[in-house]
Amino acid sequence: MDAAVSPLRRALVLGSTSPYRRELLARLRLPFETVAPHVDETPRPGEAPAALAQRLARAKAEAVARLRPEAIVIGSDQVADLDGAALGKPGTHERAVAQLRAMSGRTVRFHTALAVVCGASGFAAQELATVEVRFRTLADAEIERYLRAEQPYDCAGSAKSEGLGIALLEAIVSDDPTALVGLPLIRTARLLRTAGLELP
Repeated sequence: MDAAVSPLRRALVLGSTSPYRRELLARLRLPFETVAPHVDETPRPGEAPAALAQRLARAKAEAVARLRPEAIVIGSDQVADLDGAALGKPGTHERAVAQLRAMSGRTVRFHTALAVVCGASGFAAQELATVEVRFRTLADAEIERYLRAEQPYDCAGSAKSEGLGIALLEAIVSDDPTALVGLPLIRTARLLRTAGLELP
């Protein structure tokens, strides 16, 4: 540990511009800043969805830690996994329709990876939270109504469980409930405590 700066005085930085992660981290009532990590998120050939999420979370944390070496930096990434194939953010209505049709009546695993890094102290740790989501059998009309209402085109898997998307589901199985929204707060709190920050 770098003795010059107490962990209690280190800045906390979220290496993400996601409004969902920002809202989640705010629940911990710690002051923090956000910095865009500027990381290439292209999957590598043959890369498994969980491995992709973990690599990108670490890359995001490390990229921001290079800019802010004295800070404690959080990086996170989520990849939806349907039978071993990664489902990214749809970006368009047509891709979202295709994703929801593919997930209809199926179980999808959402891998949310977390990395906490401090360049000055040398601290680096990672966690992975996997959430199993069982989708109902969805009619095309249901898919269309949902997408028009919520437009979740920036969400992996094309559904917001914290919003109307919950109506598309049969069950969510998780040991860290906020992981599905984008940041596993139980694991985040654990790693921040390990890094030296005080939480309630």
